[in-house]
Amino acid sequence: RIPHPPEMQHWGLNTYLYGPKDDLKHRLLWREVYSPEEEGQLRTLVTEARSRGVTFVYALSPGQDIVFSSACDLTLLKRKLKQVSDLGCEAFAILFDDIDHSMCQADSEAFSSFAHAQVSVANEIYRFLGEPSVFLFCPTEYCGSLCSPCVSKSSYLQTLGADLQPNISVIWTGSKVISRTLSVDCLEEVGSVLQRPPLIWDNLHANDYDSRRLFLGPFKGREPQLRRHLRGLLLNPNCEFEANYIPLHTLGTWHRTPPGGEGGDDEPEYCPDSALSEALRDWMDELNQPLQPGDATADVIADTPDRADRPPAQAKPLPMFPLSSGSPPTSPAKGGENGSEGEAKRPPGEGLKHKAQGRVPCGGKGLLSEAQVRLLVGLHYLPHEHGPAAQRLLQDLTWLKSNCHLVSLNGKKTAQQKVEEWRGRASRLMALCEDIAELHCSVVGGVNRAVLYDLYPYVWDLRNTALVAKAFVCWLGCGTTTGAELLGVDSEPWVFKGGVSGEVQMLLPIGSSTELFTHPPPLFPTSRLYNVRPYHSKDKLHLRTQGGKDSNSTHPDVTGDRCLGACLALCPEYSFVLEDELGVCGCVTGVQDVRAFIKRCHATWMPAMRDKYPGPRTGPSALPAHTQGEYPDSLLHHFPSQLRLDALPQLVDASVSRTLLTALLAALKANGSQGVFCEVQPTDRQRMEFLTKLGFLEILRGEARSREGVVLGRLL
Repeated sequence: RIPHPPEMQHWGLNTYLYGPKDDLKHRLLWREVYSPEEEGQLRTLVTEARSRGVTFVYALSPGQDIVFSSACDLTLLKRKLKQVSDLGCEAFAILFDDIDHSMCQADSEAFSSFAHAQVSVANEIYRFLGEPSVFLFCPTEYCGSLCSPCVSKSSYLQTLGADLQPNISVIWTGSKVISRTLSVDCLEEVGSVLQRPPLIWDNLHANDYDSRRLFLGPFKGREPQLRRHLRGLLLNPNCEFEANYIPLHTLGTWHRTPPGGEGGDDEPEYCPDSALSEALRDWMDELNQPLQPGDATADVIADTPDRADRPPAQAKPLPMFPLSSGSPPTSPAKGGENGSEGEAKRPPGEGLKHKAQGRVPCGGKGLLSEAQVRLLVGLHYLPHEHGPAAQRLLQDLTWLKSNCHLVSLNGKKTAQQKVEEWRGRASRLMALCEDIAELHCSVVGGVNRAVLYDLYPYVWDLRNTALVAKAFVCWLGCGTTTGAELLGVDSEPWVFKGGVSGEVQMLLPIGSSTELFTHPPPLFPTSRLYNVRPYHSKDKLHLRTQGGKDSNSTHPDVTGDRCLGACLALCPEYSFVLEDELGVCGCVTGVQDVRAFIKRCHATWMPAMRDKYPGPRTGPSALPAHTQGEYPDSLLHHFPSQLRLDALPQLVDASVSRTLLTALLAALKANGSQGVFCEVQPTDRQRMEFLTKLGFLEILRGEARSREGVVLGRLL
């Protein structure tokens, strides 16, 4: 299908390059012609593009296994492109990106170099197709970092410049595969070697190299005067169509801005922040319109590959600069927003109820506010740059970790001013995390379902990571850390995969445990608002009266005492609760040092329970399991900590339970634990599967001990 919003007519985007790597006949099976059904789909796509004034460029990538000297392969290549030409296509591209430089023996005997082999085929195909006005060539050295030894001295590029037909445009991505900026000097350098201006294939917004990243920021780092040194510019967008409104809108603004010196003193210069604000205003109207996936589109191609049917043969263009939706020539990746601040010094754990009271219920198809959309964009900005809210989130988390000694109960006495500074920054971070949670709810509850389906995995992922970060900071604020494992991994921003989510993850003590953070989103999104926080003493009554079938009127606390009582009484600092808009709905408890905990249980907890439950020990006689001293030293040596899942909730979105458990593991790791175990009944398959997905492995089974449970453990 080809989307055709009216706004595209004003953006000046006039070219769509079809080059999806998930179309097997584009790359892997390039020799095979399209079936009659596929022909019909492509013909319709070409026709629709032409009807809207869009140049449809068909790209083929034969470089992985073509034998350049083979007359048979050349015939098959011509046959394939002739088939597409007969469908009405008049523009073509041949791509030799991301392939091995080595040649087979036959090619080595026929050609003096790899470049000569590619040039020979490209020139032959160009003449065979009648020397079309648009014919693109993607070289194997398609950016400065891939040139050997450098751009100006690359014999490969020099051969292209000397021997490739002059009207063939050469694709270039800049100094890098994903270039932060494009400069006139760099373009002049490569243009001099190629003996023609390059055609930029811009990967600024391409996100197919990292499944956790999305780029909603403006077109940036490319001054309008670059156009004098280019044959065109192809923007390779996000895989998700709905994510590309701002990138394409701001690209159009960039194109309409006169190059410096041409528009006179009164002509405005291109400003990415201003372009973003303009695009945001227009996007707001679309975000809050009821729209299902596929609405407002012409049903041109059904069942086409994901990238093939996505963007941009969507414009009735004005001028000249092209737009691309094909897969990028990328190798393995190297790859203005003002979110709501929230209240200053909000008590930990109070934000959920505070915000829920004045909020439109998320399940009720509400509207996204401008502040929320700005927050969304700022958290998913650009590959080399975060928006203000994301920067603040990372800076505050880094500072709070490094200065947690200011609020530690075990540290030296600290000036009250420093303590207030720590708690103020903690409140700011927690307020931002709550805004992220509300953003998730609003996206799920929004009227535009097409946006939901495309953006949900990213918003959901960041919501979960923010929940863990918020719970961890709240835990630090309780002053129970020893600072054993707080430093994490020291790195520059945007080094780790995952964008903001990945960087927040790496700032946590368990950040290297990817399996705790990367899971597919649930099939049924829920707009319920959740919060994870450390356990408070006021939660005890509620948790310990969840008696189930074991509760009775005589001893209503018996189940809570047996399952959670010892942990909550002796080491409450390793207990975390999950709450929704209705209150506490789940809990996970932990023990940092099982050996010491058992001694304390025998010394204080068990006598107190005997006094509380006199007579026959029908209630807490078996409480708790870890007081019985049945865990061997070999287990406790490697896994000194324990967690209990007795109050883990059953939720549609299992990621919330995973987030709750991850918060506990972060606290245990922060205070020096090297491993944790959990005992599960062998019949509890759901819980066994849940823990296994989080990296727990079976260590002991009931037959090896006196108890029936299975012990699963994982290193931290």
